[in-house]
Amino acid sequence: MPNRDNWQGDVLRDLRGGAQPSAQGPGAQQPVPGPGVPAQGPDPAPQRFPPQAVPQQAGAATHGNPAPQAAPQGLPQPSAPAVRTPDSRPVVDAKLAGAARKPRHGETFATRTVRAIRRTVSSSAAREVAEATRAAELLQQPVTTGRQIAVTSIRGGAGKSTVAALLGTTYAHYRQDPVLLVEADPALGSLPIRLGAETLRWTAGDVADIIQPQMSLLDITGYLVQLRDNAWLLPGSQGQIGAMLDTRSYERAMVALRRHFGVTVVDCETLPAEVARVALTASQARVLTTPATLDGVASTHAVLQWMQGLPPHVIAGTVVVLTEQAPRPGIDLVEAARLLQATGTSVHVLPYDRHLAAGGPIRTELLAHSTRQTAARLAAEVFQFSQKRR
Repeated sequence: MPNRDNWQGDVLRDLRGGAQPSAQGPGAQQPVPGPGVPAQGPDPAPQRFPPQAVPQQAGAATHGNPAPQAAPQGLPQPSAPAVRTPDSRPVVDAKLAGAARKPRHGETFATRTVRAIRRTVSSSAAREVAEATRAAELLQQPVTTGRQIAVTSIRGGAGKSTVAALLGTTYAHYRQDPVLLVEADPALGSLPIRLGAETLRWTAGDVADIIQPQMSLLDITGYLVQLRDNAWLLPGSQGQIGAMLDTRSYERAMVALRRHFGVTVVDCETLPAEVARVALTASQARVLTTPATLDGVASTHAVLQWMQGLPPHVIAGTVVVLTEQAPRPGIDLVEAARLLQATGTSVHVLPYDRHLAAGGPIRTELLAHSTRQTAARLAAEVFQFSQKRR
């Protein structure tokens, strides 16, 4: 980690488009393949970040701040500003929770059986192990400063929150340092539902004026929602209409939080919202999701052509994800990918998955095999792009 005396200047410069030091360096961790892949090589190196912290109840607004200095005798004591402590709210109303059906596997039983037979009689298993090991090597590269990855779209229903959740859970699985997911979409965003959060309390707008640079990771996690695999969530709202997150609050929160997390995935509002534009500018890599439909591809192509007029690193660090929302898309995915790649971006296709299409919390063990492979490849490439941003 860099010297903490100058961390704030580094992050502020990055928020304004400044430089970030390279993530390469000695002490890189050995790859740990994902579930179902045999481990190879020596044990991983010791953690560069603190291990998973236990969240504390953040009842006091001054939790983690230094004690205020006493005023001279004879002068009135300054009064501290009152900070409202929000109440916890369920992510899904109890009346609606009972309406959810049992989650299905992303693939049918027949598809899983055929794939298992093919792996037995072919060499595809060895190729899958090699690919998973390569993805693990990229995903476990050490960082000297936190990497920020923004996920957005140009319209709702494009799978933006789903892709953000897949990225965050993939980084949390492979990496040993803490991973943060930020919901910068306060307009009833679905990221907490996708991540399986049960209750929400503090939001990004709440903590912007509370979290201070001198606070430790243990102090900060008291304001976050703890997830699996050393991942944490900062919601954008409590599921209430009218919640607002302005650019100043977003910047203050990110400056105070980023240095504690190796990777931060930001689920942005749809473009051209102001907070989304700020998040995209401050990020080292960007993911633009679009439905695998004719109108979705056409609109995204127009946005990418506009991005070609921006500084070269913007489009060079952008990855497009075509999300299949039906078993048989109405367009030629190969031709659509070729059209979008011509603008200078990388394109991934997130295949149709019954588990993802049903909504609700994402359970990685129920994802289709192709979905897990795509998520690992996408996360590795996006993380590699974020390392190139100086």
